[in-house]
Amino acid sequence: MTKETKYYAKAEMLIRKPIEHVFQAFINPEITTKFWFTKSSGKLEEGKETEWTWEMYNHSILVRTKTIERNKKIIIEWGNYDEISTVEWTFKNLGEVGTFVSIVNSGFQGETEKLISQIRDSTEGFTLVLAGLKAYLEYNIQLNLVFDRFPKELNE
Repeated sequence: MTKETKYYAKAEMLIRKPIEHVFQAFINPEITTKFWFTKSSGKLEEGKETEWTWEMYNHSILVRTKTIERNKKIIIEWGNYDEISTVEWTFKNLGEVGTFVSIVNSGFQGETEKLISQIRDSTEGFTLVLAGLKAYLEYNIQLNLVFDRFPKELNE
């Protein structure tokens, strides 16, 4: 995260698995689809674009991978048109204890109410992602947290 970043969302969690497993969970869609989005056009690769899809919400987003430092950092840009933001994952190896993951989503713009909404939604979303990741990697349980965030039954 740069010092110019004024408004950002942040979620962090200890995942009790080796750093390589945790890092790959965000690079490899075969793993990521178990706790976050449902479909991807491929693995994250530095300098390439990838499309992520949440089929339950009929929503896709283009992800531009800016930086990949194996087992240390992933930086992407995502969003639509004037609402592009940056997401940065950092991974800290805690040895036998596991891996500490920090996710910062920054670059939000707009009036106060819009900023508050974006930061709240991003913080909530990435907290659910980390909790889903923890359950999947540590206990092999798919909690469907992202799927259940906005159940379609609420809109009927």
